[in-house]
Amino acid sequence: MRVPLSWLKDYVDIPIPIPQLAERLTLAGLEVETVTYIGLPGAELPWEPDKIVVGELRAIHPHPNADRLVLAEVEYGGPAPEVVVTGAPGLLARRGQTDLHIKVAFALEGAHLYDGHAPGFQVTKLKATKIRGVPSRAMVCSEKELGISDQHEDIIYLPDDAPVGVPLAEYLGDAVLEFDIKGPFAHLYSVFGIAREVAALLDQPLRDDPRQVLARHPVSVAPEPDFVALEIADPDLCPRYSAAFIGGVRVGPSPFWMQMRLRLAGMRPISNIVDITNYVMLELGQPLHAFDYHRLRPRPGERRPAIIVRRARPNEQMTTLDGFLRTFDGEMLLITDGAGPVAVAGVMGGLESEITDATTDILLESANFHFLSVRRTSRLLGLTSEAAQRFGRQVDPELTVPAALRAALLMAELAGGTVAPVVGDVYPGRQPPRTVELNPADVTRILGVEIPPEDVVRILTALEFAVQPTTSSNQPIYRVTVPSHRPDVTRPVDLVEEIGRVWGYDRFPPTLLRDELPPQRPNVRLECAERVRDLLVGCGLDEVITYSLVDLEDEGKLYPQGPAPDPARYLRLRNPLSADRAYLRQTLLPSLLRTLRENLRFQERVAIFEIGAVYLPVEGETLPDEPLRLGVAMTGPREPRSWLPDRQTTLLGFYDLKGVVEALLAGLGLSGTFERGQHPAFHPGRCAQVSVNGHVLGVMGELHPLVREAFDLPEGPVVALEFDLEVLMGLWGAPRRMTPISLHPPVYEDLAVVVDEETPAVRVRDLIAQTGAPLLHSVVLFDVYRGEQVGPGKKSLAYRLTYQAGDRTLTDSEVARVREKIVRRLEREIGATLRGG
Repeated sequence: MRVPLSWLKDYVDIPIPIPQLAERLTLAGLEVETVTYIGLPGAELPWEPDKIVVGELRAIHPHPNADRLVLAEVEYGGPAPEVVVTGAPGLLARRGQTDLHIKVAFALEGAHLYDGHAPGFQVTKLKATKIRGVPSRAMVCSEKELGISDQHEDIIYLPDDAPVGVPLAEYLGDAVLEFDIKGPFAHLYSVFGIAREVAALLDQPLRDDPRQVLARHPVSVAPEPDFVALEIADPDLCPRYSAAFIGGVRVGPSPFWMQMRLRLAGMRPISNIVDITNYVMLELGQPLHAFDYHRLRPRPGERRPAIIVRRARPNEQMTTLDGFLRTFDGEMLLITDGAGPVAVAGVMGGLESEITDATTDILLESANFHFLSVRRTSRLLGLTSEAAQRFGRQVDPELTVPAALRAALLMAELAGGTVAPVVGDVYPGRQPPRTVELNPADVTRILGVEIPPEDVVRILTALEFAVQPTTSSNQPIYRVTVPSHRPDVTRPVDLVEEIGRVWGYDRFPPTLLRDELPPQRPNVRLECAERVRDLLVGCGLDEVITYSLVDLEDEGKLYPQGPAPDPARYLRLRNPLSADRAYLRQTLLPSLLRTLRENLRFQERVAIFEIGAVYLPVEGETLPDEPLRLGVAMTGPREPRSWLPDRQTTLLGFYDLKGVVEALLAGLGLSGTFERGQHPAFHPGRCAQVSVNGHVLGVMGELHPLVREAFDLPEGPVVALEFDLEVLMGLWGAPRRMTPISLHPPVYEDLAVVVDEETPAVRVRDLIAQTGAPLLHSVVLFDVYRGEQVGPGKKSLAYRLTYQAGDRTLTDSEVARVREKIVRRLEREIGATLRGG
């Protein structure tokens, strides 16, 4: 929400600098995201006080050489009027007029402005020039040239009371505070609501309360006014509905001051009637809607137009103001007349009853709707609006009549209308005042700091809580009546929070804990997950965090040969935000592959991992099992591109992923076993099952071509894995036996054996290592051969063996005995033979 400082100052004095104000508001819970300066020092384009001033047009003369240009004579406080060449449409119509008093924004030679005709906002310096033969060294400015908005078709026309010669920054400069307010706090979604907070924070009085309009302009309030028949058919969704009638209005542009405030607040001016409804909504936080009175229809047999607030009938339709035909379900609330819907309650009006240039009579709606109903309707229709944002945060029902009368009086003032002396008001949801008892001792106990009682009363009173001191059991008690705009305050601790944030958490003295710190106990799961993250980042991978909610179609893409996942086996949300976020995932792979695809739009190499939970339903249990999984996905060139002519670009593949897994396991102090695996998502023959000490971690491999195409991934190998992190955590952290480094030289020997094609190389390696221990230190496979020399159905595996003792240098005979024992065991258990006899 954007709040212009000049508007804020209408209600409260601000004696501190703007940055300090933003900090105080942020510390009090009203986060100020940015401060944007308009024309003032600190703005992207400050208005130079000696070069950009308020001017007064005195005469418009024809240009001697151009029909679409005129010569404007401008008083600006200088020694003599300045004549400038301009083509402003509003001045062309006044060609030849010589007794004018039109106030404008006037820039002199040397001023820095935005180029009104260049795309975007490009700064230019105003220089003297000749335009069609006439010298011109100044200009009258449009909004774009000053950086107010992107409007440059016509110039700015200032109010008649603008003082000539005064620097424009002094007259029109402003600062806009942009807030990021979280939570159901509709009372903060208004300029006056922010002013109330500022007054409490700075101990300043509020003034010119626009809610007191009834006291200044008394009208009667009745449930059955003579200009409309009001009915609330569903009071559970609409606790209050008020309506005012303004007759004889003239639709036209709103005055400059109102347009300026709306633009600074982020809204586009439309017409005086619509602008007034938006202005009062921004001012008080109460959304309003103006109907063309003569487009509202009565019930059959009646003469007065009718307004009925009711739930929609299933599949009922209406075209909203944005031109889209909307279809409603039976739980959406509508505003209807005697013939059908005219507005979506709390969200947007209907096209049939909108205000046009021909509108003369207005029915002004000021209502209160249930916040959950508005949220649901807005979300399901995909229709957001300023009104829906406020209603979705619980708007104060007591605002409807003051806001309606405030807007009606502005319409009478700015559109020439006449306000009916009666405001229609149906209020079935009136709530009794809510009272909370607060013990002053609880303030000190909860906050840990003593706040003077007079400050407690001042703060609560400034926030419009009515405080009545009393006693209970000889203890002082504050009986606090909660204002209607604070439905969030229901307990004494809520009042303490209000006191603490306004008094200032930054004023709390720093203190040390009075007790000893609790013992630091290890969190094995967290430490293991962090260790895994560190190792994978060290391998060059980037961590991602994806949604736990997925589309079942994505999980189905992992099974190109079928069958598709059964929705009954998945947990589904009752009210998903969208169809592709409806089910809780049971694998990380689809989310990783979607992230891979999105990132490949911007870079050719992507290597990512995720540690996240999957959700597995447990029969007979309400909550699912949520084990942690580790997922990795990689694709693209192995090395960055190089200018070297002999550098060949190769792609990441299976063995790169295997290297990542080996580095991960080694960093965890584990050793893995890779065996042929099967998974429908991976390429046949390029998939491995990974185990540690007989415990299966998961599968890894190259993605199946059909799966790659289903996820719209580019040509080339895509490798991925998914491990059960729970298994890895259970294996990590076991004590590791360390052996001293031997001072004696090792003995190296190569051993080549012929085995059956189906015999895994890892089994051969394990048999060699077990048999050769403790003198055999390492076994490394360095060659695999298949061919005529070993025969069909056979393969040759060559291993580099390293022998070493810790207490002596090994002799040839010792090594030969160990080697003979290894060969005999290989022959006995797997039928291996030495290659070459």
